Amino acid sequence: MYDRILLPTDAEKGTELATEHAIAVAAHTDAELHLLSVVDSDVYSSYTGDEYVHEFEGLEAALEQTGEHALEAVAESAREAGIEPEPVVRHGTPHEEIIDYAEEADVDLLVMGSKERSGEYRRLIGSVTDRVARLASRPVTIVKTPVEEESATVS
Repeated sequence: MYDRILLPTDAEKGTELATEHAIAVAAHTDAELHLLSVVDSDVYSSYTGDEYVHEFEGLEAALEQTGEHALEAVAESAREAGIEPEPVVRHGTPHEEIIDYAEEADVDLLVMGSKERSGEYRRLIGSVTDRVARLASRPVTIVKTPVEEESATVS
């Protein structure tokens, strides 16, 4: 059913369930597993970086390194399941890069994580996963992770 699965990932907590799901589906269907981390160009292009004295210390390089570490952690989990993944780092607008990569790699399924947040939060902030689900022409499985509400107690 699936020959190529794409798991876009980042260093955020709460992506573990999506990772587990993508690896399980890839193992069950004997599919290729593509891993993608997108360095958000809007983040680093809007930052002046005045305190950095060397180009390798810049925000873009730091974000890329964070993405590479996230990919390596997921790749290691995939290898433990007997899957040799294809990790890729791209630069650009996350939802656009995810959709473009899915088309280029001709993936059959995108597996994405999403934190269960209130509608108010989503209306204000938005979500890469929501954008991909709305705009992708390929099937998207969204694996939700509950977010524990921090309870403030007044003593």
